[in-house]
Amino acid sequence: MEQLVIRKAAPGDAGLVLFFISALADYEKLRHEMVATEEDIERALFGPRPYAEAVIADWGGIPVGFALYFYSFSTFKGRPSLYLEDLFVLPEHRGKGIGRALLTHLACIAVEKDCSRFEWTVLDWNEPSIRFYEALGAKRHGEWLIYRLTGDNLARLATESRTRETENGG
Repeated sequence: MEQLVIRKAAPGDAGLVLFFISALADYEKLRHEMVATEEDIERALFGPRPYAEAVIADWGGIPVGFALYFYSFSTFKGRPSLYLEDLFVLPEHRGKGIGRALLTHLACIAVEKDCSRFEWTVLDWNEPSIRFYEALGAKRHGEWLIYRLTGDNLARLATESRTRETENGG
């Protein structure tokens, strides 16, 4: 029987994490949006101020999946939340319990860190993942809508703020 080991990503794993991110981007048909480099991942996970953490799933000594997560904060609960940004298992290794093991591992981290919740998003067309998450007991948080500022719109809003500070003598 093959052995599953989930380990914390370590410096030097940035290329492997980027490989899994690329595979996920292909699966989600979002490769055209991917601009991350190995250096970006190395800096974000292992730099002077890490912004996220990752775990790697090894099956029989071979990396077959990963989960990348970070902490946010619930002001209403007054406690941290664990946010799963990405989870991916290579297609040929699905159905072995690896995705569930990754989620279980992260749930343990959330409990250890006294997180009030463990959250993630899923694309509305990804029925296999939706069924999987709901089978775990996860509930869709339907009344919340996700908004996102990126690119020129983000830069424009930031510039507006800096312009206002300059005008006000700040």
